[in-house]
This record gives sequence, C-alpha cells and structure tokens, in this order.
Amino acid sequence: MLTKKEQRLRRARQTRARIANQGVARLAVHRTNLHIYASVISGCGTKVLASASTAEAEVRTQLGAVGKGSTTSAAALIGQRIAERAKAAGVEQVAFDRSGFAFHGRVKALAEAAREAGLQF
Repeated sequence: MLTKKEQRLRRARQTRARIANQGVARLAVHRTNLHIYASVISGCGTKVLASASTAEAEVRTQLGAVGKGSTTSAAALIGQRIAERAKAAGVEQVAFDRSGFAFHGRVKALAEAAREAGLQF
C-alpha cells in the first residue's frame, strides 16, 4: 500500500516523463500547508530559470499576517510573479507541472493567474 505522499510522487513522475518528451520549459508547482512555490525549469531540466514563492520576504509583507501564504489569493499572486519573472528570463511557453497535486484550489489559482499574466501552457 502506497502512502499519500508516494501516490503523489508517482503521479508527478508520470507527468514529468511526458513533459520531458516535449523538451519545453516546465512550470513546476509545490504546495505545502503554509506556502506555495513555483519554478520555471529549463527544457533539459537542469536549470531553474525563474522562481517565486510565498516564503519570500517581500511577498510575506505584501500578504500581511503570518499564515496567509496558504490562500488562493496568495497563490494567484505567486502565479502573477512567476509569469513576470519567466517573461523577463525570455520564456513565454511552458508545460504546467502540478507535481501530482490536484488541479484545484491553490494550484488552479496559481495556474490561472500565470495564464492571465501572459504565460502560455
């Protein structure tokens, strides 16, 4: 019997194998109870081109009180920031890697915000 984490990592591996065949940069998302993290990783998977998270000092002051990094509005802010940073790094087209997390709630809010900010996936 697989644990919940092992099941998520299994789903993540399947997605990453599919994205690796495409050879395109990927927008990887990681979600914890307190924070959400997003990274744009190069097509070969060796270099982080841009990253953003609710753990950054600037974002934390913008969100206000402690523990506000786990909301959909915080995730939307990170989606917007990662899109801006990816475009600054010269990346317009990415594959969305939800890391085995359900496309729902905070993960969905981040993805939609990144799309609205001009990132294509």
